[in-house]
Amino acid sequence: MPAAAQQALGSTIAPEEPDDSGGVSGFVAVGGAVQPQYEGSDEYQLGPFALANLEWRGMELQLRGLRARVDLFADSPLQFGPAISRRQRRNDRDTPFPLSRLPDVKAAFEVGGYVGYRFGGDARGRGETAFDLTVLQDVSDAHDGLVATAQVSYAVVRSGRFFADVDAQVSYGTGKFMRTYFGITPAQAAASGIAAYDIGSGLRDVAAGTTLGYQFNERWGLLGRIGASRYIADAQDSPVVALSSKIQVTSGVGVTFRF
Repeated sequence: MPAAAQQALGSTIAPEEPDDSGGVSGFVAVGGAVQPQYEGSDEYQLGPFALANLEWRGMELQLRGLRARVDLFADSPLQFGPAISRRQRRNDRDTPFPLSRLPDVKAAFEVGGYVGYRFGGDARGRGETAFDLTVLQDVSDAHDGLVATAQVSYAVVRSGRFFADVDAQVSYGTGKFMRTYFGITPAQAAASGIAAYDIGSGLRDVAAGTTLGYQFNERWGLLGRIGASRYIADAQDSPVVALSSKIQVTSGVGVTFRF
Protein backbone atom coordinates (compact mmCIF):
# COMPACT_ATOMS: atom_id res chain seq x y z
CA MET A 1 0.00 0.00 0.00
CA PRO A 2 1.10 3.59 -0.52
CA ALA A 3 3.40 4.53 2.31
CA ALA A 4 1.59 7.82 2.79
CA ALA A 5 -1.49 5.97 3.98
CA GLN A 6 0.00 2.80 5.44
CA GLN A 7 2.37 4.02 8.13
CA ALA A 8 0.47 2.80 11.18
CA LEU A 9 3.08 0.30 12.31
CA GLY A 10 2.91 1.51 15.88
CA SER A 11 -0.80 0.87 16.27
CA THR A 12 -1.50 -1.23 19.37
CA ILE A 13 -3.84 -3.59 17.55
CA ALA A 14 -5.93 -5.79 19.87
CA PRO A 15 -3.71 -7.49 22.46
CA GLU A 16 -3.45 -11.26 22.51
CA GLU A 17 -3.25 -13.47 25.55
CA PRO A 18 0.37 -14.28 26.51
CA ASP A 19 1.73 -17.40 24.87
CA ASP A 20 3.82 -19.45 27.26
CA SER A 21 4.43 -22.34 24.87
CA GLY A 22 7.45 -20.76 23.19
CA GLY A 23 5.82 -21.00 19.79
CA VAL A 24 4.68 -18.32 17.36
CA SER A 25 1.50 -16.45 18.30
CA GLY A 26 -0.36 -13.44 16.93
CA PHE A 27 -2.78 -12.63 14.16
CA VAL A 28 -2.98 -12.13 10.41
CA ALA A 29 -5.51 -10.08 8.45
CA VAL A 30 -6.08 -10.47 4.71
CA GLY A 31 -8.56 -8.65 2.50
CA GLY A 32 -8.94 -5.88 -0.06
CA ALA A 33 -8.23 -2.15 -0.14
CA VAL A 34 -8.92 0.99 -2.15
CA GLN A 35 -5.73 2.99 -2.64
CA PRO A 36 -4.18 5.72 -4.85
CA GLN A 37 -2.47 4.50 -8.02
CA TYR A 38 0.76 6.25 -6.96
CA GLU A 39 1.87 8.83 -4.41
CA GLY A 40 0.02 12.03 -5.24
CA SER A 41 -2.53 10.38 -7.52
CA ASP A 42 -6.17 11.45 -7.58
CA GLU A 43 -7.09 8.14 -9.25
CA TYR A 44 -7.79 5.09 -7.09
CA GLN A 45 -7.49 1.36 -7.60
CA LEU A 46 -8.28 -1.89 -5.82
CA GLY A 47 -5.43 -3.70 -4.16
CA PRO A 48 -4.57 -6.20 -1.44
CA PHE A 49 -4.97 -5.46 2.26
CA ALA A 50 -2.62 -7.30 4.61
CA LEU A 51 -1.61 -6.82 8.25
CA ALA A 52 0.00 -9.13 10.78
CA ASN A 53 1.56 -9.22 14.25
CA LEU A 54 3.64 -12.36 14.85
CA GLU A 55 5.34 -12.81 18.22
CA TRP A 56 8.07 -15.31 19.03
CA ARG A 57 10.35 -15.46 22.08
CA GLY A 58 9.96 -11.82 23.04
CA MET A 59 10.24 -10.45 19.48
CA GLU A 60 7.40 -9.30 17.26
CA LEU A 61 7.22 -9.06 13.46
CA GLN A 62 4.75 -6.35 12.38
CA LEU A 63 3.53 -6.29 8.78
CA ARG A 64 1.48 -3.42 7.34
CA GLY A 65 1.01 -3.75 3.59
CA LEU A 66 4.40 -3.21 1.96
CA ARG A 67 6.03 -2.14 5.22
CA ALA A 68 7.47 -4.38 7.93
CA ARG A 69 9.52 -4.10 11.08
CA VAL A 70 10.71 -6.28 13.95
CA ASP A 71 10.29 -5.19 17.56
CA LEU A 72 13.26 -6.79 19.31
CA PHE A 73 11.86 -5.88 22.74
CA ALA A 74 8.19 -6.80 22.37
CA ASP A 75 7.85 -7.50 26.10
CA SER A 76 9.27 -4.09 27.04
CA PRO A 77 7.90 -0.52 26.87
CA LEU A 78 10.95 0.27 24.72
CA GLN A 79 10.56 -0.51 21.02
CA PHE A 80 13.56 -0.96 18.77
CA GLY A 81 14.48 -2.91 15.65
CA PRO A 82 15.02 -3.06 11.87
CA ALA A 83 12.43 -1.89 9.34
CA ILE A 84 11.91 -2.27 5.59
CA SER A 85 9.51 -0.80 3.05
CA ARG A 86 8.71 -1.02 -0.63
CA ARG A 87 7.55 2.25 -2.20
CA GLN A 88 5.50 1.73 -5.34
CA ARG A 89 6.54 3.00 -8.73
CA ARG A 90 5.19 5.88 -10.77
CA ASN A 91 5.08 5.45 -14.56
CA ASP A 92 3.48 7.01 -17.61
CA ARG A 93 0.73 4.37 -17.70
CA ASP A 94 -0.57 5.52 -14.30
CA THR A 95 -0.14 9.26 -14.61
CA PRO A 96 -2.36 11.62 -16.66
CA PHE A 97 -1.03 14.02 -19.26
CA PRO A 98 1.21 16.01 -18.90
CA LEU A 99 2.62 14.12 -15.87
CA SER A 100 2.99 11.12 -18.16
CA ARG A 101 5.83 12.98 -19.89
CA LEU A 102 7.93 12.92 -16.74
CA PRO A 103 10.52 10.14 -16.30
CA ASP A 104 9.26 6.96 -14.65
CA VAL A 105 10.20 6.40 -11.02
CA LYS A 106 10.82 2.72 -10.33
CA ALA A 107 9.72 0.94 -7.19
CA ALA A 108 11.98 1.72 -4.25
CA PHE A 109 13.23 -0.72 -1.62
CA GLU A 110 14.04 1.05 1.63
CA VAL A 111 15.78 -0.31 4.73
CA GLY A 112 16.47 1.19 8.13
CA GLY A 113 15.20 0.98 11.67
CA TYR A 114 12.99 2.49 14.31
CA VAL A 115 12.88 3.33 17.99
CA GLY A 116 9.85 3.98 20.16
CA TYR A 117 8.29 3.93 23.59
CA ARG A 118 4.84 2.93 24.81
CA PHE A 119 3.17 3.55 28.15
CA GLY A 120 -0.15 3.56 29.97
CA GLY A 121 -3.15 1.37 29.36
CA ASP A 122 -5.24 -0.94 31.53
CA ALA A 123 -5.12 -4.74 31.69
CA ARG A 124 -6.77 -4.97 28.24
CA GLY A 125 -4.48 -2.33 26.74
CA ARG A 126 -7.07 0.45 26.54
CA GLY A 127 -5.42 3.83 26.93
CA GLU A 128 -1.96 2.71 25.81
CA THR A 129 0.00 5.43 24.01
CA ALA A 130 2.99 4.76 21.76
CA PHE A 131 5.52 7.11 20.14
CA ASP A 132 8.05 6.01 17.54
CA LEU A 133 10.44 7.27 14.89
CA THR A 134 11.24 5.26 11.74
CA VAL A 135 14.14 6.14 9.42
CA LEU A 136 14.46 4.44 6.00
CA GLN A 137 17.10 4.77 3.29
CA ASP A 138 16.57 3.77 -0.35
CA VAL A 139 18.97 0.99 -1.40
CA SER A 140 17.50 0.32 -4.86
CA ASP A 141 18.69 3.42 -6.73
CA ALA A 142 15.10 4.62 -7.12
CA HIS A 143 15.33 7.91 -5.23
CA ASP A 144 18.59 7.44 -3.24
CA GLY A 145 17.12 9.47 -0.42
CA LEU A 146 16.12 9.06 3.19
CA VAL A 147 12.65 9.26 4.72
CA ALA A 148 11.89 9.72 8.43
CA THR A 149 8.43 9.27 9.96
CA ALA A 150 7.37 10.19 13.49
CA GLN A 151 4.18 8.63 14.81
CA VAL A 152 1.90 8.59 17.83
CA SER A 153 -0.83 5.99 18.36
CA TYR A 154 -3.48 5.52 21.03
CA ALA A 155 -5.66 2.55 21.99
CA VAL A 156 -9.10 4.14 22.27
CA VAL A 157 -11.37 1.15 22.89
CA ARG A 158 -10.82 -2.33 24.31
CA SER A 159 -14.37 -3.45 25.09
CA GLY A 160 -15.23 -7.11 24.90
CA ARG A 161 -14.91 -8.16 21.27
CA PHE A 162 -14.49 -4.65 19.82
CA PHE A 163 -11.35 -2.53 19.64
CA ALA A 164 -10.38 0.80 18.09
CA ASP A 165 -7.02 2.56 17.66
CA VAL A 166 -6.12 5.98 16.28
CA ASP A 167 -2.75 7.24 15.03
CA ALA A 168 -1.09 10.29 13.51
CA GLN A 169 2.18 10.77 11.62
CA VAL A 170 4.43 13.40 10.09
CA SER A 171 7.16 12.56 7.57
CA TYR A 172 10.36 14.19 6.36
CA GLY A 173 12.33 13.56 3.17
CA THR A 174 15.89 14.46 2.18
CA GLY A 175 16.55 16.47 -0.96
CA LYS A 176 17.10 13.41 -3.19
CA PHE A 177 13.79 11.91 -2.13
CA MET A 178 11.85 15.16 -2.53
CA ARG A 179 13.35 15.96 -5.92
CA THR A 180 12.54 12.46 -7.24
CA TYR A 181 8.84 12.62 -6.40
CA PHE A 182 8.09 16.35 -6.38
CA GLY A 183 10.83 18.17 -8.33
CA ILE A 184 10.82 19.18 -12.01
CA THR A 185 14.22 19.79 -13.63
CA PRO A 186 14.62 22.32 -16.48
CA ALA A 187 15.06 19.41 -18.93
CA GLN A 188 11.89 17.72 -17.65
CA ALA A 189 10.03 21.03 -17.88
CA ALA A 190 11.06 21.44 -21.51
CA ALA A 191 9.93 17.91 -22.36
CA SER A 192 6.61 18.00 -20.49
CA GLY A 193 5.51 21.62 -20.55
CA ILE A 194 5.27 21.59 -16.75
CA ALA A 195 6.95 24.47 -14.94
CA ALA A 196 10.36 23.68 -13.45
CA TYR A 197 10.31 23.23 -9.69
CA ASP A 198 13.37 22.98 -7.45
CA ILE A 199 12.79 21.44 -4.04
CA GLY A 200 15.08 20.52 -1.18
CA SER A 201 14.79 18.49 2.01
CA GLY A 202 11.88 19.15 4.31
CA LEU A 203 8.55 17.97 5.67
CA ARG A 204 6.53 15.93 3.18
CA ASP A 205 3.12 15.21 4.70
CA VAL A 206 0.97 14.75 7.78
CA ALA A 207 -1.33 11.76 8.14
CA ALA A 208 -3.88 10.20 10.46
CA GLY A 209 -5.85 6.99 10.57
CA THR A 210 -8.01 4.66 12.60
CA THR A 211 -8.08 0.89 12.89
CA LEU A 212 -11.24 -0.93 14.01
CA GLY A 213 -11.74 -4.59 14.78
CA TYR A 214 -14.35 -7.06 15.93
CA GLN A 215 -13.78 -10.63 17.15
CA PHE A 216 -16.47 -13.19 16.25
CA ASN A 217 -14.76 -15.78 18.45
CA GLU A 218 -11.28 -16.59 19.79
CA ARG A 219 -9.91 -17.25 16.30
CA TRP A 220 -11.81 -15.27 13.70
CA GLY A 221 -12.62 -11.61 13.38
CA LEU A 222 -12.92 -8.61 11.07
CA LEU A 223 -10.53 -5.66 10.85
CA GLY A 224 -10.84 -2.39 8.94
CA ARG A 225 -8.62 0.62 8.50
CA ILE A 226 -8.94 4.04 6.94
CA GLY A 227 -6.12 6.56 6.71
CA ALA A 228 -5.53 9.89 5.03
CA SER A 229 -2.48 12.07 4.42
CA ARG A 230 -1.97 15.61 3.16
CA TYR A 231 1.14 16.98 1.52
CA ILE A 232 2.51 20.06 3.26
CA ALA A 233 5.29 22.64 3.01
CA ASP A 234 7.16 22.68 -0.32
CA ALA A 235 5.72 19.30 -1.37
CA GLN A 236 2.19 20.69 -1.60
CA ASP A 237 3.38 23.43 -3.98
CA SER A 238 4.94 20.96 -6.43
CA PRO A 239 3.38 20.90 -9.93
CA VAL A 240 3.17 17.11 -9.52
CA VAL A 241 0.79 17.58 -6.60
CA ALA A 242 -1.03 20.53 -8.23
CA LEU A 243 -1.85 18.32 -11.23
CA SER A 244 -3.06 15.47 -9.03
CA SER A 245 -4.11 15.67 -5.37
CA LYS A 246 -2.80 17.06 -2.07
CA ILE A 247 -4.82 14.51 -0.11
CA GLN A 248 -4.36 10.73 -0.25
CA VAL A 249 -6.87 8.29 1.26
CA THR A 250 -6.55 4.55 1.72
CA SER A 251 -9.15 2.20 3.19
CA GLY A 252 -9.20 -1.54 3.61
CA VAL A 253 -10.99 -4.39 5.30
CA GLY A 254 -9.87 -7.93 6.01
CA VAL A 255 -10.68 -11.14 7.82
CA THR A 256 -8.43 -11.84 10.82
CA PHE A 257 -7.20 -15.12 12.24
CA ARG A 258 -5.59 -15.43 15.66
CA PHE A 259 -3.39 -18.29 16.79
